[in-house]
Amino acid sequence: MAELRKRGMVSAVICSSPFMKLGSTQARTFGVPDLPLVEIPHPLGGLAMDNVKQRADIVVARLVPLIKEHFK
Repeated sequence: MAELRKRGMVSAVICSSPFMKLGSTQARTFGVPDLPLVEIPHPLGGLAMDNVKQRADIVVARLVPLIKEHFK
């Protein structure tokens, strides 16, 4: 993801809550401190499909503005 971001491509990382700090640290380590991290509640595994779809809807709602911002 870092290489895509460095090349100017729209990119973000989707992280569950416990991994947000790690995601931020890794983004800085790989030279893309501005890499957007989209947080979802933890855990994702073991959820009913309806719950997964609800979380996906939330993520899409957060990703669309990031994509739109890139093309302004």
